[in-house]
Amino acid sequence: MLLSAEVLEGIRTGEITLAFRRWLRPSVRAGGSLLTPIGELTIAAVEPVALGAITADDARRAGYASRAALLEDLARNDGGDVYRVELGALGPDPRVALRQHPPANAEETQALLARLRRMDERADSGPWTRRTLELIEEHPAMLAARLAALCGRERAPFKVDVRRLKALGLTESLEIGYRLSPRGRALLAAWRAAEP
Repeated sequence: MLLSAEVLEGIRTGEITLAFRRWLRPSVRAGGSLLTPIGELTIAAVEPVALGAITADDARRAGYASRAALLEDLARNDGGDVYRVELGALGPDPRVALRQHPPANAEETQALLARLRRMDERADSGPWTRRTLELIEEHPAMLAARLAALCGRERAPFKVDVRRLKALGLTESLEIGYRLSPRGRALLAAWRAAEP
């Protein structure tokens, strides 16, 4: 579920507590969470709703000036059912704390390396994790498109893979490009040290 910067700011201030989406199948579930640029947002409830049941108060809680504006927005996409998403608490992004902490011991390091090797094994384009970490280490704050070109990849799939590394706490997004986190630097150093 994508949320605009304006909506995220409303969630952060507590002004926005609902969202409405038209989906063939919901992309979030009650009790789940959604990682956003401002933190981890819990999803309190997800329920189908008839357009006639949406109130002016619902529209206001979803960040719209009026019920008509919300209905107009929903009409832009005519596929699927309309869902009312009750937004819960906004907490810190767990990746932020994770990336500050290098692996605690050799077992944690080996578990992370094994996970990266599995990611490499499943990749259609072949091993990519170490090369990507090394590129980010060598070129912090470089445009993602240029980094992707350096390893002969398209920008979009490259960015998806970097997000996977970020989920493990190994990289950090900058205004432009990325850098290795302290966790990522420690892991890469351990990976190199383990080579014969």
